Amino acid sequence: MTLPSRQTLLLNLGCLLALLWLYGGDLWDGLRARSSEVSAFLAPPPVLWPAVVLGVLLVLVGVGLWGMATGRAEGFKGYRLLPILLVCALFFDLVLAEGQVPLDSETVASLSLRQFQEKAQVLVRNGKVPTSPDVLRPVVEELGQPPYLVRGERARAWSLQVRRDCSGPVQEAPGMEVGTLLYCVASGGERAWVSLVGLPAGSRFGMPAVYATEGKPYGVVIEEVPPEEPPEEGLLPFEGREEPPPASSDSGLSAPAPTP
Repeated sequence: MTLPSRQTLLLNLGCLLALLWLYGGDLWDGLRARSSEVSAFLAPPPVLWPAVVLGVLLVLVGVGLWGMATGRAEGFKGYRLLPILLVCALFFDLVLAEGQVPLDSETVASLSLRQFQEKAQVLVRNGKVPTSPDVLRPVVEELGQPPYLVRGERARAWSLQVRRDCSGPVQEAPGMEVGTLLYCVASGGERAWVSLVGLPAGSRFGMPAVYATEGKPYGVVIEEVPPEEPPEEGLLPFEGREEPPPASSDSGLSAPAPTP
């Protein structure tokens, strides 16, 4: 068996591993997102395109193995096909990704909580946060769809659960549906902690859980915002002061000019 040069073998091996890692991972994510209970994607990952790339990859690997088995020399064009496939596939991905907003589920979840906080704080009256679901429902409806997939389909809408006499944010919420906002009101009604049910940060697949970062529940606090104090009105520079007369340039040392 005649083998191509070591450089050609390493180049093809590197392209093979890169294609398997990129498009094999994409295909696995797409299949798993359609069967997992919850997945952290805004839309189901495509499976057709990575499947096509992997199918072509298998054919080209067969061509390369056939070339080595039949003693093809270094100039055999079949040894150049894997690098060409890698470049073409990446270029096509770049064209598809152009113009798309690179948002992920974690970013959208954080933005949704911030938006809810801004809208709900407007409803605070006399130091008391709103506690009626009917009052908070319009705020929830403005958030759109939760940034998670449930068995391959985007969660349709946010829901709200109001809890009372809380001393902090909800730590666990077993049995709650994805996209539930946990609105936990303090016993005095002066503040409320808001968290959501989705997936912990860094997890792409799993069961519904309270959204957390670094093992701690992530949320926002609703409370009355103290009014901003107006800045103190200080005196303007030299206001109310008399400016001293300009000093004489001769300092009184020169004699007056003689009268002609």
